Amino acid sequence: MRTAVLRDAFGVAHLMLESREVPKPGPGEALVRIDAVALNHRDWMVVSGRYNPRQSLPLVPGSDAAGRVVALGDGVTRVRVGDRVCPAFAQKWLSGPPTRAALKTTLGSPLDGVLSRYVVFHEDGLVHPPERFSDLEAACLPCAAVTAWNALVTHGAIERGQTVLLLGTGGVSIFALQLAKSLGARVLITSKSNHKLERARALGADETLNYTLAETLDVWARRVTGGDGVDLVVDVVGGENLAPCIRAARPGGRVAMIGVLAGDSVELDLRPVIMRQIRLQGMIVGSRASFEAMNAHLETSTLVPVMDRVYRFEEFQAAFLDCARGEHFGKICIQLED
Repeated sequence: MRTAVLRDAFGVAHLMLESREVPKPGPGEALVRIDAVALNHRDWMVVSGRYNPRQSLPLVPGSDAAGRVVALGDGVTRVRVGDRVCPAFAQKWLSGPPTRAALKTTLGSPLDGVLSRYVVFHEDGLVHPPERFSDLEAACLPCAAVTAWNALVTHGAIERGQTVLLLGTGGVSIFALQLAKSLGARVLITSKSNHKLERARALGADETLNYTLAETLDVWARRVTGGDGVDLVVDVVGGENLAPCIRAARPGGRVAMIGVLAGDSVELDLRPVIMRQIRLQGMIVGSRASFEAMNAHLETSTLVPVMDRVYRFEEFQAAFLDCARGEHFGKICIQLED
């Protein structure tokens, strides 16, 4: 079988295709033929060495995929041969808050990931995606969609009629836009591209901001909410962007901290957090139970995952470089074929 492996050094140039034997499932395990993979910014960070410079190599990257169960080990009851499944991001985070042990079972780092034609998973780490989605659409769900769901629902407790502010138009932000609209929320979204903002409006965005041409994020957010601020900010940028996100939130509002595209540290004035009782919530995807709760919602909605571009398996290096540029709208996917 074909497998993409980061063998002896970090960097896309060191991500190579190699041939391996198809693994066999043991007790409680299922062998899954991977048909589609979706990339996240985290995958690029892993491959570049920025995510964890101490990550042991060789490593198979990638965490988001969809495929079919083709063989079972003894005692498996959650899935059957022929089932279409997605792996959960953290294989042993089944429900509730994360634990130290569960966070050591994340795919694509520290565990081998999904950029391989066949992968063995424990049955507990598999989820059935909505039947109405294609393989590529289902592959988009495990990280970006579950992260957006947890930011909005599990921790954000967003309600119909409330307002959500989203930054950028990558995978998490576009899923958050679609999910928030399906939940009856008002959505504000930003980008440096007018074309992307037009596409966001077509998906239901109520207000848009080109942050390179107009007023600052917090001034704009307060203006379009009548001076109040938003109920929830989904911040995938981090760095110096966190301060205006806090100022954009209403008193008693929430900020979901998800990404560090603009930096992983910042000097921050904490007085607005305290004086306006803003809640900052760090986010790392979610549990298998959250994934399944989101899928139940998706089955009742018309939401369809947005894909920016689909690459062939042998084009995986180009897919990672595309991901690194950060210019995509929605998800970057890889179609795996024999």
